[in-house]
Amino acid sequence: MDNSILAPAAALVVWSLIMLFWMAGTRLPALSKIGIDLSKAVGGRGADIDPNVPPSVAWKSHNYAHLMEQPTIFYATVMILAISGGATELSVMLAWGYTVLRIIHSIWQATVNKVGIRFIFFLLSTICLTILAVQALLATI
Repeated sequence: MDNSILAPAAALVVWSLIMLFWMAGTRLPALSKIGIDLSKAVGGRGADIDPNVPPSVAWKSHNYAHLMEQPTIFYATVMILAISGGATELSVMLAWGYTVLRIIHSIWQATVNKVGIRFIFFLLSTICLTILAVQALLATI
């Protein structure tokens, strides 16, 4: 089995973990700064904190949440292509395209966060994913 289709998925997993650490590295000091003691906090969710921290801190958590949403479809699609043997060179290029675009989307959202540009990165990555999903469907029917 050719595993080259799995590399972009593995790279996106690693990127998601980098975003997790980036989020924690900005959120924890921000919480301390506004007087929230995590050792005494009860209940709540990360989204409950967002109104109390600077937007640039909240953007990282928003992006991390985004990396737990649509990319799950990407991971399933990549696995279907890998297991079915339906991955082509085009599939691998699209998978890398998806991964690179999601990383650019993350960096943009976590730093600049101009929504119009962010949407373009999202749209382009979604086009890559849509083509991959159709390829996965065709490989299995």
